[in-house]
Amino acid sequence: MCTSLMTLYHVILFKLEEINECDNQKVCGDNAVCFNTPGSYYCQCREGFENKYGAKNFTAVKGHCLDINECYKDKTICGPLAQCKNQMGNYSCICSYGYDSSRNCIDRDECKEAAAKEELICGEKGTCRNVNGNYWCDCAEGYSSYGNKQTPCSKLNCDGFSADGGPSLSLQGLAEIESMMRNSCLALSSSSAAGDGRPDGNTLLEKLLTATEQVLSPRPLTDSKSVTRLLATVERSILLIGPQLKGNSTNMETTETDVQIKVQRGRTRPTGPIHLTTGNASLSTDWETAAGMGTYPGFALAALLSYKKLEGSVNGSFEELEEQEGSGPSFQVFSRVVSVVVSNPSTQNLSRSVYITLRHLQDMEESLELRYKCAYWKESGAWSTDGCRQHQSNKTHTVCVCSHLSSFAVLMALYPLEPNFELELLTKIGLGVSLLCLALSIFTFRFCRSIQGTRTTIHLHLCICLFMADLFFLAGISQVKPEAGCRFVAAMLHFFFLAVFTWMLLEGVQLYRMVVLVFNATMRPLYMYAAGYGTPLLIVLVSACSRPKGYGTEQHCWLSLEDGLIWSFFGPVCFIILVNVVFFIFTVWKLAQKFSSLNPDLSSLHKIRAFTVTAIAQMCILGLMWVFGAFLFQEGTTVVAYIFTVLNSLQGALIFVMHCLLSKQVRRSLTTLNQPKHCRQVLTLVLSSGVQMTPLPTSTWLRGTLTLGVGSSGPQKTAQGLKK
Repeated sequence: MCTSLMTLYHVILFKLEEINECDNQKVCGDNAVCFNTPGSYYCQCREGFENKYGAKNFTAVKGHCLDINECYKDKTICGPLAQCKNQMGNYSCICSYGYDSSRNCIDRDECKEAAAKEELICGEKGTCRNVNGNYWCDCAEGYSSYGNKQTPCSKLNCDGFSADGGPSLSLQGLAEIESMMRNSCLALSSSSAAGDGRPDGNTLLEKLLTATEQVLSPRPLTDSKSVTRLLATVERSILLIGPQLKGNSTNMETTETDVQIKVQRGRTRPTGPIHLTTGNASLSTDWETAAGMGTYPGFALAALLSYKKLEGSVNGSFEELEEQEGSGPSFQVFSRVVSVVVSNPSTQNLSRSVYITLRHLQDMEESLELRYKCAYWKESGAWSTDGCRQHQSNKTHTVCVCSHLSSFAVLMALYPLEPNFELELLTKIGLGVSLLCLALSIFTFRFCRSIQGTRTTIHLHLCICLFMADLFFLAGISQVKPEAGCRFVAAMLHFFFLAVFTWMLLEGVQLYRMVVLVFNATMRPLYMYAAGYGTPLLIVLVSACSRPKGYGTEQHCWLSLEDGLIWSFFGPVCFIILVNVVFFIFTVWKLAQKFSSLNPDLSSLHKIRAFTVTAIAQMCILGLMWVFGAFLFQEGTTVVAYIFTVLNSLQGALIFVMHCLLSKQVRRSLTTLNQPKHCRQVLTLVLSSGVQMTPLPTSTWLRGTLTLGVGSSGPQKTAQGLKK
């Protein structure tokens, strides 16, 4: 009795305390069902899910339910004509292309469907043939689907590759290209040749570029008609090869060409932007432009082909541009030549313009005399700017906008600047005054016997060289025609200006010797002539032999700034100025020591000091002139030209004033020439002393240069002047 009461008590107590775990909806997870039991519960996975540990009944501590990947467990669950796609707790079967999903993947008859819609899915000359899961287009003779059986049949113009004489026969290699592409076209258009044995598109493209390389590599094309024929043949070849390429984008490069081709295939016209890039150019257009608005052949093609060296063959065909511009600018091809090819047969007047970015052959900014023009190659064999305009340019690239397609390039137009009347007048007057002063200085140094010596010899030849340099500069710096004459003027300017600096160096050496070697300061004339004329002559000969085309440019008869030849002038000039500075520093230092000595020869030291100051001033003027001369023949240098002209004019005047007008000895000599009594005294002295009046040897009258002659304390005797 007591036992029964206790059992009843425990049952009542248990029921009062029991908890339903399934009230918590998340106890089994989202993919399981909870079942409550007395004092416990268990979970079962929904259909399409399973427990991680494989248990049918489990609690939360035994894991949750995971999706069953039916496609992975049974790869044949959808059969051979469909693809299995796993879903959460389920799966679906998607029929392969060409099969109807609504009827358990039964083959669709695309040919009947197209006929019902009156759609020519194989083109006008193609026959649709239904096959299991797809359809094929059988093309009539002369038509092709380009190796893709689902592409509508298009007419092939194999006669376009026929060699009809003219350039293709005379140009080595071009006939081979046309023959190769004609055979490929005929094989493609033959319905019986659509099987194995025919090269694919990538192989044909490689053969085309290799054959083109063989045409262009030996030498530039000299005939504009040959260039036109080559460009047209390559463009037609790309249109034939493009649809046969395996991928949607193909890049290929050789030593002569660089090409990128993009192809879109499908039953509907492609849309969206296109961006093609080669090493030196890029193209921005869209698929609507590439496909066109005519009959859609089942594919659209866009290609950009860059020729790496063809600009040398088309750099003279500017007849049409020169006729339009008159006698204004001169033209030069300033980028790689590129061809743009699309499958659209109507590219003469595009509804949307294409953007072509071309890299310049050299980095140059536009200026007043330099302009960039976008041009295309006409079938007649000449450049034209019709339908193309410059969108924007910097020193490295030009963006062209064109409303038609062809082969394109950037042209550099060089416009002659209007003559600067004020600068020309200043140059003529300044150099005229300089030449007059130099002529007077040469006469003085040659015939004034009271100042003859080593320094006068140096000054004489410095004046002669500067006189000749200024004369050639005034008469020939702008005479660019004929070319041979311009090169001669440039070479003479190179020689005489170098000689001026060389004789200036000899003056620095002489001043140093006068301070250091007081009793043996003279230099042998032969050594001076060898250094003063031989060194510049050697430099000019080496430069002319190594780079003869560097003498003379299209604007001036001077050294070219492009190939480094200019350093054959500025290099020696910088070296001479540096060495002269060293000599002058030592000279001034030695002079300071002698002035501070116990018994200085003040008269002699004052002369040397005056000589040194004059030489330093002369070097500063000449050196400063060529600091500006380094930038004289570049763009935007009008101010520099004025400064150069003024400094160049000062040279002759400076020499005449400092070495002639300020020289007491020269003034005395010029004064005595006007005294008849003095002339009779000189003649009597000569006859009585037995002095023979014979012509001076060449080595004597060639001596002389720029000096500040400081007169002696007393007048020079006539006999002493004659002996010197």
